[in-house]
Amino acid sequence: MKWALAMGCLLFVALTASAAAPVAKIQSMIARPKVLCGRFDQQKQLVGLKKPVAANGRFCVLAGKGVLWRTLQPFPNTLRLTREEIVQFRGDRVAMRLDAKQEPAVRLINGVLFAVLEGDLSQLEALFEIDGSVHGNSWNVVVKAREPSVAKVISSIALQGDAYVKSVVILEENGDRTAITFSSIETGDAAMSADEAALF
Repeated sequence: MKWALAMGCLLFVALTASAAAPVAKIQSMIARPKVLCGRFDQQKQLVGLKKPVAANGRFCVLAGKGVLWRTLQPFPNTLRLTREEIVQFRGDRVAMRLDAKQEPAVRLINGVLFAVLEGDLSQLEALFEIDGSVHGNSWNVVVKAREPSVAKVISSIALQGDAYVKSVVILEENGDRTAITFSSIETGDAAMSADEAALF
């Protein structure tokens, strides 16, 4: 589940810079504030289970620093993704730390995340086949893994948005499906609380 959460927050920021055929058009539609926070609602459908596993919480993206993904329901859990690592918190305590130098998957996730933050489409296009379209003020993107190492984690991703990503659907290679919607989006320094800022 931690990888789905990590990919979810990665893809929120995410693939905002990428898109498909009209890459320049979609890039021009995407807002890139220094601080971006909001609410997420997630449903994960696991193969073999009838009911999806639901979760919700709050996310914050701090340009140049990383992403904070705070699950509030069904139980509190916080992930922080930076260039160097993924850290999971339980309250104020570090429950897990994955170092990008030692874990290839961390390097992959964080590499894609920061390629997006820096607008490095060439790196994204090396890993994904990207297709999409623009309809008025909204856009749709479908991303399919190009590299076997990526395909082992993510089969495909569908995104919808306007100035921000509004929904992400992640299909994993094993058949699991994660759907995430984003709402109550705020930008600027006041969007992030003091305790959230302290986690960076």
